[in-house]
Amino acid sequence: MFIPAPERYDAMTYRRCGRSGLDLPAIALGLWQNFGEANAYETQRAIVLRAVDLGITHIDLANNYGPPPGSAERSFGRMLAEDLAHLRDELVISTKAGYDMWPGPYGNGGSRKYLLASLDQSLARMGLDYVDIFYSHRFDETTPLRETLGALKTAVESGRALYAGISSYSAQRTVEAYEIADEIGLDVLVHQPSYSMLNRWVEKGEPSLLEVLGDRGTGAVVFSPLAQGMLTDKYLNGIPEGSRATRKGSLRPEFINDVSLSHIRALNDIAAGRGQSLAQMAIAWVLRDPRVTTALVGASSVAQLESSVAALDNLGFTEEELARIDEHAVDQGINIWAPRSSDR
Repeated sequence: MFIPAPERYDAMTYRRCGRSGLDLPAIALGLWQNFGEANAYETQRAIVLRAVDLGITHIDLANNYGPPPGSAERSFGRMLAEDLAHLRDELVISTKAGYDMWPGPYGNGGSRKYLLASLDQSLARMGLDYVDIFYSHRFDETTPLRETLGALKTAVESGRALYAGISSYSAQRTVEAYEIADEIGLDVLVHQPSYSMLNRWVEKGEPSLLEVLGDRGTGAVVFSPLAQGMLTDKYLNGIPEGSRATRKGSLRPEFINDVSLSHIRALNDIAAGRGQSLAQMAIAWVLRDPRVTTALVGASSVAQLESSVAALDNLGFTEEELARIDEHAVDQGINIWAPRSSDR
């Protein structure tokens, strides 16, 4: 049986998720990448158990994480059964549904049929009676939003989820979701948008998504704070052989070009002046905003996870540093979730 480090809660920073009663770690572990069947199970297990030792209480999944879809939940379910069952009440486990999961008309979107069937499948894969947070993974323009939110309410009221969340909804769609949620008696705990120094869409618009979340008192758990890996030292000299950018996926080779590299290299110089890696500064930067509860990171190794958590050692920025960062923290057109997740 896995025995966690007794000091695991001493070093981690916890933040209240909006105006709820739930504290979340400033850094959470996402199992989007590196937790499929192509990745060694023992490596996955080592990363998750080290996360627990570091005080990371929030583990984030989705029905389609893998590949193949569902395999990340199956792997994590094995860890729960073999290592973490006795720690279930110390963990916040989240999953989502919205993207393609199985063939036919009921395998994606925001319908009640899909969301609740997907949640039941996720619980079965992980061997759980409930998840802590269940998200609508994307806005679905083909389904009435009332139906989508009604399904989330059913998930909570049936005990299959403790909290409801939405992911990647635009500011306008988020406002609409709040209005419907208030009508049906649903609390939306958290919003999970993409956000990084190269993808600042949550700051834009009147009102911006961050303004909407701040006014409502909803926590933001931001994913891809490292811009799918662009805000690391891996791509400072171009695209290395065998890197994520060489594989079909979320990080497209065309994102790494002369313009983006010039900004990334400048940001790397600023990070060095702070005594941080570029990745550590990128994590600290998204956490500078009090409306952001958590930076959701992935990891391919224990060392990478430990390096990410070390970002918490230096979260402060001077006005001069922020001004210099703003010169190079420029949108690079990498928000691949915008077309399907935020209709407007």
